[in-house]
Amino acid sequence: MTPNLELSSSTLRADAIAGLTAAAVVLPKAMAYATVAGLSVSVGLYTAFVPLIVYALIGTSRVLSVSSTTTLAILTGAQLGLAVPDGDPVNLTVAAATLTALTGVLLIGASVLRLGFLANFISTPVLTGFKAGIGLVIVLDQVPKLVGIHITKRDFFHDIASLAQHVPEASLITVAVAAAALVALLVAERLKPHSSAPLFVVAAGIAASWFFSLPASGVATVGTIPQALPALTLPSFALVGQLLPGALGIALMSFTETIAAGRAFAAPADPPITANRELVATGAANLGGALFGAMPAGGGTSQTAVVRAVGGRTQTASLVTAAAAAATMLVFAPFLGRLPQAVLAAVVIVYSVGLISPAEFIAIRKIRTLEFTWAIAAFAGVLIFGTLQGIMVAIVLSLIGLSSQVVNSKVYVIGRKRGADVLRPLSPENPDDETFEGLLILRPEGRLFFANAQQIGDQIRALVAEHRPTVVALDLSRVPDIEYSALQMLVDGERRVTADGVTVWLAAANPNVLACIRASPLAELGRERLLFNARAVITKYRDQVAAKDTPGKGSERG
Repeated sequence: MTPNLELSSSTLRADAIAGLTAAAVVLPKAMAYATVAGLSVSVGLYTAFVPLIVYALIGTSRVLSVSSTTTLAILTGAQLGLAVPDGDPVNLTVAAATLTALTGVLLIGASVLRLGFLANFISTPVLTGFKAGIGLVIVLDQVPKLVGIHITKRDFFHDIASLAQHVPEASLITVAVAAAALVALLVAERLKPHSSAPLFVVAAGIAASWFFSLPASGVATVGTIPQALPALTLPSFALVGQLLPGALGIALMSFTETIAAGRAFAAPADPPITANRELVATGAANLGGALFGAMPAGGGTSQTAVVRAVGGRTQTASLVTAAAAAATMLVFAPFLGRLPQAVLAAVVIVYSVGLISPAEFIAIRKIRTLEFTWAIAAFAGVLIFGTLQGIMVAIVLSLIGLSSQVVNSKVYVIGRKRGADVLRPLSPENPDDETFEGLLILRPEGRLFFANAQQIGDQIRALVAEHRPTVVALDLSRVPDIEYSALQMLVDGERRVTADGVTVWLAAANPNVLACIRASPLAELGRERLLFNARAVITKYRDQVAAKDTPGKGSERG
């Protein structure tokens, strides 16, 4: 038995309560997310059954709840819409199983290749914009169900226009049902976040549908749900080529959400969340779920928050939630068929609108204007190019952001805090920091390699030309590594400034950087110009000045 499933009398009761409470949140959401993906609500129940069990057995998080999520649902729906444009239920079931299996295989393959670092591959600002775009797409996707109309879906902006044209066809009774569900959910979420409100709203919707004969009044309902556990569903190899690109994006988002949720709810005493082990666990959960008709799954923050808030301590809580899903399939399936689609749409909207967080955009804008631009671009990318293509937009923007930060490395002029042994970059905030006549200490920051070598060299030449020192010292304490192209830049730069009468010193190189320097023409500088740190540079320079009978204070200036 894994550490996640270790039981004691003190934890069993807490886990049972947490699992049942989480089921009241997970099961209505899972059914709702299945409809977002264009699948039967029974698929949502399957996804809240098998993946939960598999992850509970091998995952590293003690409390993470793994089932369908908002983001995965909309990405799944977009991919299935391309693979099965006619919406045939049988073909959709096979396509969903294939997509989920591919997602699982990709995640397990990523673990074999030790790609756990990809959990942080999409920057937070870009992910903020991407999720906001996803949230808006989901809300628009559910609005027709709220008002009882049907539109032909194309893309975000065409769907808005089509929705506006069909508004006169809205069913008032459907609107009333949806409004009641929305108000109840919003009030409950405001008064007590992560409560069992979805379960009570779903139950009230079923009761109202039966008591008021809502289907006879034109209110669409879920329809027949099989009263049985999920049957074996085999993926189709013929669909692999068509579904693989979408599975790549879904696998990335599944792992990103899983690792983020797992880390967010890990207690200090819990075992560490291991990225590559999480790849295996999430992959196995998807692969196992695929064989029983589930849609792609990942760790969910809302249901995990419920488990932790109620006092869940181990993955036994997830097993209890899975047992509740099985009981729902075996006992309550006939009642669920009466559930109005408008109620499910209300559940989706209330728990998806949180993806749109203006506060996060404002916080990003306050700190980093450029990254705010990336967030807006990712948001627009989803709306303009679609959800699946939006992942590529998010990844490309993250890469551009990473490249711009790495390429635009800074070179700082270093001074000493007056009256203290503190060396720091010169800045307007510290105008009294002292420098030394004839000595220029420069500190490049970050890895030096081919992409930023020219830009770093240009900065160094400009600063040398501005300050006109007799000695320029490069403080390499912030340079973790130096690539051949950058090393060649330093060699050429040293020869150029030496020809102009400037002496070059190097300081604070780590062992790897120092080994590269000693294997290059810079070794000709000799040990006397390879110094331990920037403080040694100042001491050596002042000693040289003193030896030439220069006044002892070294012509200090502020």
